[in-house]
Amino acid sequence: MSTNTTLVKCLVWDLDNTLWSGTILEGDDVRVADAVRDVVTGLDARGIMQSVSSKNDPDLALARLTELGLAEYFVLPQIGWGRKSDAVRRVADRLRFALGTMAFVDDQPAERAEVVHHLPEVRCYAAEDVLSLLDRPEFSPGTVTVDSARRRQMYQASFRREAEQSSFQGPDEEFLRSLDLVMEIRRATGEELTRVEELTLRTSQMNATGIHYGDAELRGLLSDPAHEVLTVTLTDRFGPHGAIGVLLVERHASVWHLKLLATSCRVVSFGAGAAIINWLVGEAARAGVHLLADFRRTERNRMMEVAYRFSGFDDSACGCRAGLAEPPQPEIERLHLVPAPQSAPATLTLRAPELAAAAGAAG
Repeated sequence: MSTNTTLVKCLVWDLDNTLWSGTILEGDDVRVADAVRDVVTGLDARGIMQSVSSKNDPDLALARLTELGLAEYFVLPQIGWGRKSDAVRRVADRLRFALGTMAFVDDQPAERAEVVHHLPEVRCYAAEDVLSLLDRPEFSPGTVTVDSARRRQMYQASFRREAEQSSFQGPDEEFLRSLDLVMEIRRATGEELTRVEELTLRTSQMNATGIHYGDAELRGLLSDPAHEVLTVTLTDRFGPHGAIGVLLVERHASVWHLKLLATSCRVVSFGAGAAIINWLVGEAARAGVHLLADFRRTERNRMMEVAYRFSGFDDSACGCRAGLAEPPQPEIERLHLVPAPQSAPATLTLRAPELAAAAGAAG
C-alpha cells in the first residue's frame, strides 16, 4: 500500500441497486449478493466503519436490513428524503471523522455528483465498483489490531453509553460508578506492540511528548529490564473501550523516568488519565523513588499538562535529575514529583501490576 494513500475510515452505502438489487419501494424482493455481503463483512473486519444514506422509507428499509442480517454492520443509518451530502456530513460529524476519510457509494451518477459538489473531500464510487473495494489501497490498512477489528462494536457501545448518560439523573461521579468501569494496566507483549505504536501515532491531545516510538524500538525496550512498556485498557457494562493508554517508564535507583504517557481523548470524561497517573505515583511511593515525567507543550495537549500539575508535578530542582540523559528534543521539560501513597480510584476497578515489587526484585 502506498504510504501516501489516505485510508477510508467510513464508507456510506446507498441501498437500492447498490447494497441490494432492486428497489424496495417498488415492491421488489430485494436481495444482497453473497459477494457484496463479503465486502460488507470484509470492511468491518478491517475496522472500516459503514453507514447508510438512502432515499427510502426508514422503517421499511431498516426492517429489510435486519431480515438480511446486515443491520448491525451499519452505524448511524441516514434513511429519508434529504440530500445525501448532508447525510454523509452528519455521519462524519458524529463519528468525528475528517471528510477526507469518508467514502460514498451509489448507483446514481446524480447522487454521486451532488456529494462531490458539496463535499469534494469525500471519495465517491459507483455501484459497479463495490466488488473491487477490498482490493483498493484506500480500504487496505497495513495492519489490523484487535481494537480496529472490533471498532464498530466499540462505537455502537459508545452510542448506547452516551444515550444513557444523557438521560441519567444524578451527579457525574454516580453515573461513572454505574458503568462498572474496569481499567487494566498490564505489561505489553510483542503481540500488543502494534496497538502501542498506534496510540503514540494517533493521540495528540493527551500525549505528553508527541514522540512516536516505532515497532523496532518498542521491541528492544521490552527486553530491557530497566524499562516498563505498559498498555491500558478500559471496559464497562456496555462493552470494551479498547486500548486507551500507553506508558513507557525507565527505572533508575532513585527515580522513575516517565518517558511517555498517552491516553485516548475519548476516555477523558471517565477520569482515565488521572487514574493512570495516580496509580504510577502510588507505585513510585511504595518503591521509595521520585518521578520525573517528560512533557512537551503544544497547542493541543493542554489537558495533559493540567493532569500532571493537578497530580503535583512541578519544575522544582532535585538531585534525582542528574542521572538522566538529556531530553531527546530541546522543547521537552522534565516535571518532578516526590510521590505520596494514593487512594484507590472511586469510580472504577483498577487491575495493575506491582511495579514497586518488580523494582525491588531487580535491585
